[in-house]
Amino acid sequence: MTNSDSDVLVAGEALIDFLPDSPGPLAGVENFSRRAGGAPANVAVALAQLDAVPWFWTRVGEDPFGDHLAATLSSFGLPDRFVERDPDAKTALAFVSHDADADRAFTFYRDGTADTRVEPGGVPDRTLDSVSWVYVGGVMLAADPGRSATLDLAERAAERDCTVVFDPNARPELWDSEAAFGERVREMLAFADVVKATPEDLRAAGFDGDSPDALAAGVTDAGPHTALLTLGGSGAFARSTDAAPWGADEAAHGGYEVESVADTTGAGDAFTAGALAALAAGAGDETDDSADGSTSDPSDRSLAAVLRFANAVAAVTTTAPGAMTALPTREAVREFRSQRD
Repeated sequence: MTNSDSDVLVAGEALIDFLPDSPGPLAGVENFSRRAGGAPANVAVALAQLDAVPWFWTRVGEDPFGDHLAATLSSFGLPDRFVERDPDAKTALAFVSHDADADRAFTFYRDGTADTRVEPGGVPDRTLDSVSWVYVGGVMLAADPGRSATLDLAERAAERDCTVVFDPNARPELWDSEAAFGERVREMLAFADVVKATPEDLRAAGFDGDSPDALAAGVTDAGPHTALLTLGGSGAFARSTDAAPWGADEAAHGGYEVESVADTTGAGDAFTAGALAALAAGAGDETDDSADGSTSDPSDRSLAAVLRFANAVAAVTTTAPGAMTALPTREAVREFRSQRD
């Protein structure tokens, strides 16, 4: 797919992840590897890898890290039309720490950085008129003017009947309190149609529930018609209401076993991109039950099929270090599934 045919706009931060060379607290890490990152940037690149090149609206500094991000996004085929450069602010940084199970935590350097400085109207109405799907992430809600710009984008997209996909992406270090985070999440839910989240994201935002089913029901009761919950090693759960284009549905998938997990950074974003690609295109060959994806009903957007594909995209991502550098092509996902399905 060329970008002129794109039906998706992704909006949010692009930053530099510094990955440690060993697990444990950051204070004990001697060496780091630089990687392009940021949840929305990961989603945009993952979509491009899956042959669904989106528009990507972001802002990076006119500094060496911004140069690296712009070059990396371009190398994956993303157009630079909405990749803004800020001469007066630095590019955001995030240092990642890993525990023994490769689960990660982040330490951000993001005070007044370029990504926080996108302004309302950066994406014109005519672009929103040309797409059907808009993805936004919760990190952008932590500071103005990025918060106002993101809410403005979601509101205008909803007014144009775009399907708005929202990932709360709770990062406690960026917020004064869980109450403040929850307030902004609820504000965004007024415009969102599909929410992808972890149980931890939803509980941080004030949702109650001991089970994925209860948490997903809380999301759909709040307005969105579809909730997609990633559950780490337990796979994923999804719920939709009658308001969803694919109808009322509920599904769970236990995920795929990976022999050796190298890094979970970006796995949730890979899942999001896989789910978004599947929902936007219909199940098609990417979510078909057959091992090689050779036969399918392109009108099928069952949540079970979507979870199978999205979990496969996420699983492949965990087999290599980094976020963008580990994102798989459609062919890699097909091969992975052919060995397991």
